[in-house]
Amino acid sequence: MAKKLSKLQMAQQKAEAAAKKTNQRINELGGHTSALYTSLTTIQSLFDRIRNVPEENMLKYEKLKAIRVNWKQQAEKIELEYQKAEVKAAGQGAAGVGAGVAVVALGPTAAMGIATTFGVASTGTAISALSGAAATNAALAWLGGGALAAGGGGMAAGSAFLALAGPVGWTIAGISVMASGLMFFKTKSDKERLENVYTLISNRDIKSYELAIVELSERITRIIDESGKLNEAIAKIETFGTDYAQMTEEQQYELGAYVNLMEASTMLLVNPILGLQPKYTEQDFDKLCAVESDLYKRYFKTHKTMVISMANLLYKVKLDDKDKKLLAKSLKKNKEFLASVQMTKKELDADDISMIERALNHRYKYSTY
Repeated sequence: MAKKLSKLQMAQQKAEAAAKKTNQRINELGGHTSALYTSLTTIQSLFDRIRNVPEENMLKYEKLKAIRVNWKQQAEKIELEYQKAEVKAAGQGAAGVGAGVAVVALGPTAAMGIATTFGVASTGTAISALSGAAATNAALAWLGGGALAAGGGGMAAGSAFLALAGPVGWTIAGISVMASGLMFFKTKSDKERLENVYTLISNRDIKSYELAIVELSERITRIIDESGKLNEAIAKIETFGTDYAQMTEEQQYELGAYVNLMEASTMLLVNPILGLQPKYTEQDFDKLCAVESDLYKRYFKTHKTMVISMANLLYKVKLDDKDKKLLAKSLKKNKEFLASVQMTKKELDADDISMIERALNHRYKYSTY
């Protein structure tokens, strides 16, 4: 007879299932963003053929073209980096870690879904707590369960990236941390108390995923709608000729409307899925340090990686002093976790968790999660 699952185990199973469904929806999003990109490229080529276009219109759609091209380059970079990491991880025997949640193969479609999910600014940086290579790693960690992005170092080794990448961080990487942390408690009451903390975290993440899935579905619906409008516009523009000065006033007005349509469609490519953005970013950290006293500022700057990662773990989770002690005791037993947040066993204690609480209180003093 199968052993009855605990509340924590059931919550973790639900969180894993929600993470898997989210990944599937991201992949689906990629298919639609790919089609949208193709339509935008086609309409752009038609605009490029038209002579005597007013300068303000020209500047606007040239800017949109640059944003779109940058988004495509980001997607290609994500795909390439994933392939490199996959080869490296396979060589170290780490391939397949987290396969229950991860998408095993990352092709152009999934890469486009990730590029949109994490958001790409017109400057080329990811709209997240990270930028450059680190942002790419965070995106890869989403699909690779941390193992590939961490260069084969295992799931927990990628948790610093994962936590920053959104709620997926502690659903995937955190499960092993949670499970191992419970083994060290002999007292039933302590173990149950800690299980309750981890269950709160898992249930919070389930809600985050459910909201993100709704947001992803809404984005897909909007992209389908905009793609249809773009295809109608393409058919119309092809009948307008190639000289703006020779077009009727109505046709010129329509072209202006189509530029606005291109802008709205481009934003659907590059604006991130808000529900999957980190709850505590480097920008939040910098704002915290700017207002803290020298003593606190020194602490936070010394433990920056831990503060940002743990803030993403503990947002929306209320802990009393007993909870903090048990959680610290649990986490300090896990070597991989300590390495991922750049802390030693001797350093981490309940006071550190109180400092995380301080950081979160500052971030959400005037706003909600």
